[in-house]
Amino acid sequence: MIPNPGFGVAPRLRKLLSGMLARILIAKIALAPVVTVAAAPTKRQLALIEAQLRQHVNTLASDEFGGREPGTPGETLTLRYLAREWFDIGLESGTNDPGNAWFAPVELVEREPQGSRAQFFRGKRRVPLADTGFFVVTSGLRSLIENAPLVYVGKTAGGDGARTELAGRVAVIFDSESPPAEPAKSGSGMPGSGKTALSRPVDRAGKLLESGAAAVLTVLDGDRTLEDVMARRRRAGYALSGERIGGDIEAFVSPEAARQLLAGAGGPDLASLRASGGAPGFSAKPLGLTASFEATNREIRIKTHNLIGKIEGRRPGSGAVVLMAHWDHFGKCAQPPAVDLICNGAVDNASGLSVITEVARQLSSGKPLDRDVYLVATTGEELGLLGALAFAENPPLPLASVVAAFNVDSTGLVPEGLPVSVVGQGMTPLDEGIAKVLKAMKRKLAPGEAANAFARRQDSWVLMQHDVPSVMVSTSYSDPARLQAFMENVYHRPADEASRVVYGGMVDDVLVQAELVRFFADSKAWPAAGAK
Repeated sequence: MIPNPGFGVAPRLRKLLSGMLARILIAKIALAPVVTVAAAPTKRQLALIEAQLRQHVNTLASDEFGGREPGTPGETLTLRYLAREWFDIGLESGTNDPGNAWFAPVELVEREPQGSRAQFFRGKRRVPLADTGFFVVTSGLRSLIENAPLVYVGKTAGGDGARTELAGRVAVIFDSESPPAEPAKSGSGMPGSGKTALSRPVDRAGKLLESGAAAVLTVLDGDRTLEDVMARRRRAGYALSGERIGGDIEAFVSPEAARQLLAGAGGPDLASLRASGGAPGFSAKPLGLTASFEATNREIRIKTHNLIGKIEGRRPGSGAVVLMAHWDHFGKCAQPPAVDLICNGAVDNASGLSVITEVARQLSSGKPLDRDVYLVATTGEELGLLGALAFAENPPLPLASVVAAFNVDSTGLVPEGLPVSVVGQGMTPLDEGIAKVLKAMKRKLAPGEAANAFARRQDSWVLMQHDVPSVMVSTSYSDPARLQAFMENVYHRPADEASRVVYGGMVDDVLVQAELVRFFADSKAWPAAGAK
C-alpha cells in the first residue's frame, strides 16, 4: 500500500509525491482492460430474437418430437433440427472426431429392479419373516450373499476403514440415526472460488459398503417407510455404459419385521439395541443372526448422443468457452385415461436450447473471438446429468483449457427486465468477470445466493466437479414465486408446453449470455491461467 503523502513531509515534497501518485493511478487505469459490450439492440432486433426463440421452442416442444426421450425418434428429430440450425448459423462440428462429426455417441445403461429375496437364520433355524417386511436391491445385474452374520454398527457413518469387523458381514443401521448432512467442497477446490458450500446427505450405506461390509441392512424406524423406499428404488436407474457398476447389496426392513428378527434371535428388543449404539465406547455388536440376500435387475442399453458444435477462435491455444444446454426430456410421461400423455419439456429445456442457439447466432455474426466457443447439447440430463458426465470424461478438448462454461436450463419463466441470478455464485472464480459484464450492460445482479439451491440439479455441476469453472446465469431464477409455481405445478409434467413460455426474460438471457461469452472469450479481458 502506498503511504499517505500528507504526513511528515514538506509542502513541496508533498506536491511532488501527490503528482507521482496521480500518474501511477492513471497508468493503472489505462492498463486495466475496459469491458465493452454491444450497443443496445433496437426494437426490431429484439423482436427478431424473440421470433427465433418462439420458432425453436414451438418446434422442439411440439408433439411431433414426442418429448425428446433419448434413444427414440424424438432424439433423431431434435438433433437433426439443432444441427441444421447450428450449421446454417455458421458453426462447425465440435466433436473433433472425424468418425463422429457433430454427434458424439453416448451409451446409457438402464437398470430396473426385478427380484428381491431375503432369508434370516439363527444357527441353522430359519427365522420366519413375511415377504412384505423387507426389500433388497443391488447395483449389479445379480448379486447374492449367503449366511453373512448381522452386526449392529451403531451410529458410525462408515468410511473409517474398519474392514476387519465389517468384512463379510451385514452392517445393520437405523434410519433414525442418519448423521447430519456434510458440507460439499467449495468450488471444487478451484483457485479463486468463494466460500459457498452446499450441504449434502451422508451416504452412510455407501460408506459402510466401501469399508468392507458385504451388505447393509437399514431398519426404517425414521421418517421413511418401506413403501417409500420401494417406490423410489424400484424406479429404473441409469448410468454410462462404461461406468463401473458393482454388485453392492442394500436391504431394508420395516420396524415390525426388525422386531420379529430380534425376537427370533433372543437378543435385545429394538429400542434397547438402538439405545446401545450411542453408549460411550460402543463397538460393533453381533446379533446372533445370519442372512442370505439376492437381488436382480433388468438391463437395457440406450444409444444416444451429445451434439457438439464450435465457433473457432482466432487465437488457437488461448483456451475455450463452453455454452451448454440439455436437449432430453421424458417422452411419454402419463398414462390413459389422461388426455395429454407427452412431457413436451418446453421450459425444461427447449428454452435453454433456444437460448444457446440464438447466442451462437449473435456470436457468429459479430467480431471474431480470441478463444474457441463450444456449444454442447447434452443427453441424459434428466437421467442424472449423464450427457454432461460423458462430455467431461471424454471431452473433445482438454478440460484444463476451458476458462468458463455456462449452462442454460429452464429459462422462459419471467418477463424482461428482472435481475440476473447466478447458480453457482461464490463457487467458481467467474464471479468477478460476470459482475463486470453485468455492470457494463447496466444489468442488476440478484442479491444473495438463493439460486445456489439448484446448483446440483443441472449440468454445470458435473463440469464443476471436474474443475471446470462453470455456472448457470439466468433471469428466471430471480423470481422465487414464479419459479416455485413452475416447480410445483408444471415441472416434469405434460403441462410444460410451449404456450406457457415467457419470452421477455429469454431475450434478456440471450443478450446476457452473448456478452458473457464475448468477455470470457477475450484473452486480454480474461487472461485465465488455465488456458494452454
